[in-house]
Amino acid sequence: MSFVWIVVVILAAVGAGLWAVNSRAGDKAPAVGTEAPDFTLNSQDGAPISLHDFRGKWVVLYFYPKDMTTGCTIEAHNFQRDLSKYDAKNAVILGVSVQDEKSHQDFCAKESLHFKLLADTKQQVSEKYDSLANYGVIKLSARHTFLIDPSGKVRKVWTEVDVKKHSDEVLAALDELSKNPS
Repeated sequence: MSFVWIVVVILAAVGAGLWAVNSRAGDKAPAVGTEAPDFTLNSQDGAPISLHDFRGKWVVLYFYPKDMTTGCTIEAHNFQRDLSKYDAKNAVILGVSVQDEKSHQDFCAKESLHFKLLADTKQQVSEKYDSLANYGVIKLSARHTFLIDPSGKVRKVWTEVDVKKHSDEVLAALDELSKNPS
């Protein structure tokens, strides 16, 4: 019986280590001060959305693992709660995960979300932003956020996100960066 518990503990530790390694942004993530890589993905309504469509606005580009999960729902609810604050700061929210348009549409309908969720079904944008977590048999978008300024430059990157306070952190960064645009 004790052998089984040892194996369970070892497997749990290995799994946690793999998750930690694979969920962090690495050297390929766009660095602060660099041009944000452009992309085009379909939103929950099937319309193509390109990053360059939002030039002149701040963009909160957040990657999240999966629709309808607890952490992702909390994070999305908080962005939705603060949507008018983002509007007042000339900022848009774009969520990206590897689920398809239908999954995003269902998530938006169920959770009353009114910002764009983008379907990265080929995982290319998550990969481009070094926000693809490899869980062995499945790949999901990692929980990372990139704050992109109106000229298209990455101004702040979050690779460790507390979903409960992340929207507040992003709003605070927007306030600070708006005061000090350099």
